[in-house]
Amino acid sequence: MHIEPNNGAIDFNAMSEPKLSNSSPDKSNASQLEAAKVAEQAERYNDMAEAMKKVVESGVVLTNEERNLLSVAYKNVMGACRTSWIKISSVEAKNEAVKQQQKRIVKEIRDICNEVLTLLHKFLIPKETNVESKVFYLKMEGDYYRYFSEVTTGDETLKMIKEAQRAYDEAINLSNANLLPTHPIRLGLALNYSVFLYEIINNPGSACRFAKQAFDDAIEDLDSLTEDSYKDTTLIMQLLRDNLVLWTTDMEE
Repeated sequence: MHIEPNNGAIDFNAMSEPKLSNSSPDKSNASQLEAAKVAEQAERYNDMAEAMKKVVESGVVLTNEERNLLSVAYKNVMGACRTSWIKISSVEAKNEAVKQQQKRIVKEIRDICNEVLTLLHKFLIPKETNVESKVFYLKMEGDYYRYFSEVTTGDETLKMIKEAQRAYDEAINLSNANLLPTHPIRLGLALNYSVFLYEIINNPGSACRFAKQAFDDAIEDLDSLTEDSYKDTTLIMQLLRDNLVLWTTDMEE
């Protein structure tokens, strides 16, 4: 297992991001947002995801806070399923009960991926004009295609990998052109894309080079780091370095 921030969902609420004028929730959305926050406190992430799904489907452009509530909810739901998948896959006895459990978990993962990708494609990516949010959603798209690829086979796997690569490429190009090397969203993208290169593409060399470049670029640009983003930035830089140490050690063995 390789490291992603907070099981892949960094809380970017401390970042300075402009609030969009058309994203003020109506009473229904305000109720759903409150439900999502309460569900998060109770660690009931399925309930949290359901509430945020309703907010997205209302058609509003999400604020920074709303965007991150959505991400945290689904990342925790997916994280629980992926953990179950890893554990059941390691069971040596492949009897009928194990096989049925595997099928159920795979279906859950596929359903979550389809749900998130539908929200991204239908509601979030097309109408987003803020660069930071656009990169965030494209990274999220790449991540969920990556998770999809982990539970598919044959041509379907190749299709998911291709879609993940496309989304990551678009996010990287947009990020490099518009966000500072120390920006937490740019660094989070670099972290997750390097994991994609290592685990899915099976290219440790490229994964290490990409992660190292992102880390080095951030080091060189530390003067641009704001107090608001210091915690998120330094956390992701540490995770990049941890992965580099782990991957380099694996390559040497």
